[in-house]
Amino acid sequence: MLQVANMSDFLAMEFPPRELILYPWLPTSGLCMVHAFRGIGKTYLALAIAYAVATGGIYLKWQAPKRRGVLYIDGEMPATVLQERLLGIMAMNGDAIIPDNIKIITPDLQSGCMPDLATEAGQALVDEYITDDIDLIIIDNLSCLARSIRENESDDWNRIQSWVLSLRARRKSVLLIHHSGKGGTQRGASKKEDVLDTVIMLERPKDYDSSEGARFIVKFEKARGFFGEDAQPFEARLIDENGIQSWLAQSLDDTTYLKVVSLLNKGMSQAEIAIELNIHKSGISRHAARGKDEGLIGRPKIEGCAVAVPMKTQQCN
Repeated sequence: MLQVANMSDFLAMEFPPRELILYPWLPTSGLCMVHAFRGIGKTYLALAIAYAVATGGIYLKWQAPKRRGVLYIDGEMPATVLQERLLGIMAMNGDAIIPDNIKIITPDLQSGCMPDLATEAGQALVDEYITDDIDLIIIDNLSCLARSIRENESDDWNRIQSWVLSLRARRKSVLLIHHSGKGGTQRGASKKEDVLDTVIMLERPKDYDSSEGARFIVKFEKARGFFGEDAQPFEARLIDENGIQSWLAQSLDDTTYLKVVSLLNKGMSQAEIAIELNIHKSGISRHAARGKDEGLIGRPKIEGCAVAVPMKTQQCN
């Protein structure tokens, strides 16, 4: 039976407050999506988010206020690779004790196929493991785990949408991992985004080199309930110093600044740098002035993030 309330009764009702699972963009009862092209780092990001939420930790610029239960549904990773990445994340955080509140469903554990989450039968199989102690469900990724839908058909998406909305009604949060389409937006029907609180796109920096490993720009395409500095894009980089890995999160303006300083010290003109970096000359002038004020212009060698510069940078072990 459909429940209806008049406005006065509705405003008098008390609902549980909407907290944040991961500040600032992943709320309780939240529906969110991360999308990127293949090989950029979606699974790295998703696993690190799962670990941060489970341990009440920090990842990039985001913080989990407390420990919460996570169900990670992986659709394509070999179990050995998944183990390596999880162990790597533990090492980054300096943890020796394995968190007991992350549950994992992955193909190599199954005797048959993974459930198709676009079907009621597949959803029912997973629902059995979405217990009271699970706060966040991560689905990595839609193409593998909802394989019977036609991504460009909005009506097909309804089968997934109804399920994730039912999870939200149970105060569960869902993070969907998806592929980007040809235009850079999430692949398939745009209707997916209608019910989502947050949509994050990962993309390669223009000067990315394959030898660098995991390095990407994080952009918020939809930001419900947060704004300003919290919603600004930034660059994330996985760095390795003497065998110890950590993530570096840096504002786009600061990464551009370091590039300008480096190129100026290599003897390039401001006009040449503007063409090289595809930014306006006024921006080059601003960065050049800052570099002179901070005593970095004219130094013999400047190498990317190795420069000790006062800026908004966060390094997450």
